[in-house]
Amino acid sequence: MRPFSTRATAPTAAERVRSILAAAHSMTVVSDGIHTEVRRLDGAGAMGHFHLHAPFEDTEAQTTTRVPVRLELTDVAPTPVRDRVRARVKVTGVLAAPYDAEAAQSTCMEFGQAVLEDAQGRTYITLHALEATELDPIATSEAGMLTHLVDDHSEVVPLLLRLVRPHPDSGMLRALPVAMDRYGVTLRLEYPRTHHDVRLPFKTPVTDIDQVGPQIHALLTTARRLSHTGHLLT
Repeated sequence: MRPFSTRATAPTAAERVRSILAAAHSMTVVSDGIHTEVRRLDGAGAMGHFHLHAPFEDTEAQTTTRVPVRLELTDVAPTPVRDRVRARVKVTGVLAAPYDAEAAQSTCMEFGQAVLEDAQGRTYITLHALEATELDPIATSEAGMLTHLVDDHSEVVPLLLRLVRPHPDSGMLRALPVAMDRYGVTLRLEYPRTHHDVRLPFKTPVTDIDQVGPQIHALLTTARRLSHTGHLLT
């Protein structure tokens, strides 16, 4: 009997939130009734602009000025798929002073909670879960890698489609990669009135960005083998 496998094949909610925070190029900061669009995060993501920390426990700190703040981020697919918004993230907390968009240094934010909203629903993430999660090594390079795949290697997607089970039917209009993470590639299959996503897991999760190429080639090798043998994936 084959032993039961617990190997993860998709990122957890905490992993997704951390990736979105790290890869963000812009966000909206809502504080003291004012919405501020922060559009240049200089490649450092949201956490290069805000430093999250646990709530203060001493009484004196709790009696000082506390300004509620909310960070709003939208995770948009880098490829021209239908319905490009993949997820929305909101991080709430408090500041010790009114938010200053011109501040050169990182702003300290007392963490309240993070909320991930996607096609699966709404998930709440604690600071402990975020801090215990390693950053996906693909997170900040995903957009460039996916656009390179679509623009310069269009022959790859038809090959990857051979791995999809059950096979897409003849009504499919097109397929494009919509996401990539340390666990695999996600294709979006678009039909006239609907679409759905299919994950193609890597053999093993990526631990370094240099491992992505070999993992993609391994998927393509399997796809080519299937096309010659006609065998189904098991």
